[in-house]
Amino acid sequence: MIAEPKIRNNTCLTSHPEGCSLNVRKQIEFVKAHKPVKGFGNALIIGSSTGYGLASRITAAFGSGANTLGIAFEKPGTATSTGTAGWHHTEAFDREAETEGIYARSINADAFSRKTKEMAGAALKDRFGKVDLVIYSLAAPRRMDPDTGQVYASVIKPIGGPVRTKTLDLLSARIIEKSIEPATKTEIRETVKVMGGEDWLMWVEHLADAGLLAEGVQTVAFSYIGPPVTHPFYRTGTLGKAKEHLEATARILNQRLQPLRGRAFVSVNKAVVTRASIVIPAVPLYIAILYRIMKERGLHEGCIEQAYRLFADYLLREAPATDREGRIRLDDREMRADVQRNVRKIWKRVDTGNVTRLADVRGVQEEFYRFFGFRLPAADHTDEMSETVRRN
Repeated sequence: MIAEPKIRNNTCLTSHPEGCSLNVRKQIEFVKAHKPVKGFGNALIIGSSTGYGLASRITAAFGSGANTLGIAFEKPGTATSTGTAGWHHTEAFDREAETEGIYARSINADAFSRKTKEMAGAALKDRFGKVDLVIYSLAAPRRMDPDTGQVYASVIKPIGGPVRTKTLDLLSARIIEKSIEPATKTEIRETVKVMGGEDWLMWVEHLADAGLLAEGVQTVAFSYIGPPVTHPFYRTGTLGKAKEHLEATARILNQRLQPLRGRAFVSVNKAVVTRASIVIPAVPLYIAILYRIMKERGLHEGCIEQAYRLFADYLLREAPATDREGRIRLDDREMRADVQRNVRKIWKRVDTGNVTRLADVRGVQEEFYRFFGFRLPAADHTDEMSETVRRN
């Protein structure tokens, strides 16, 4: 079959298997080119197939030599479908780990279910033993409550009133205006149920009850704060409410892990192009402006650079630096005063006529395609593969 990008509303509906494999290899090469981050033996990564979850798994395995168990819910290719990028990332990771003699196992299942937690526990008992690192990196549109069977849906909406903003259409490189109606109380509550810390707590408690947490275990979940232009859709919107719950969960987990001398962190990361971030209103345009400024200053990082810094500068330190809320701030370079001052200046004047000059539109577009395995050397100019873009 022909693998080609099919783009709809800043979402790619297809993937390129060879390109996804190259994505994984390039991240592995980055980690192997840097100083080892030894300190972890067994790592569980919940949400391990893309973005920060995948980068954390790669860093744990190829930087620390850790055995890794990855949990992700992805779709394989069929005769008429390429499958998801996450599926191909996971297959590539498993192959690379086997080649290097690093033990890895991947479970393709709904991380929210109790059955998956039981499967993971059985796998750990069978081959791994106790884990000393638990990464929680789920971004999902829906979650079924494992006790009641009720399905909750997350939404990306402001709270309190409608918000109008400009954003970037990646395919056309046009600035478009969007008006988003405010979330209802039900939508806020359901977004917290899906994207908050409830499932993270359930995972850690399940592992603790099964005796699968090692002395000194560390667990990390990811968040984002960002600047005011993104706040209505993130920090002060429905996603922000979910992240507040995530941070409250970290405090609960720190109390629960005290007998093991364990620690729980929320890591506030930099804005990057991911499957989730690129569909949030205002964020694609903000990222394009941010990338230009940070690249000019030599400050730019992607997921793998951030994951490596998380391990090297924070998790392996006895007393890692955190903010007043106890959060790790990997967004420190993004939120530098000089960077944000320039973002604000460009945001005020950017429009369709000047966006390719004022913002790194090409860089964001290329990173978006690469995320799904397209526009990479291994995915180009093959007899079977084509890169003709279709707008659906």
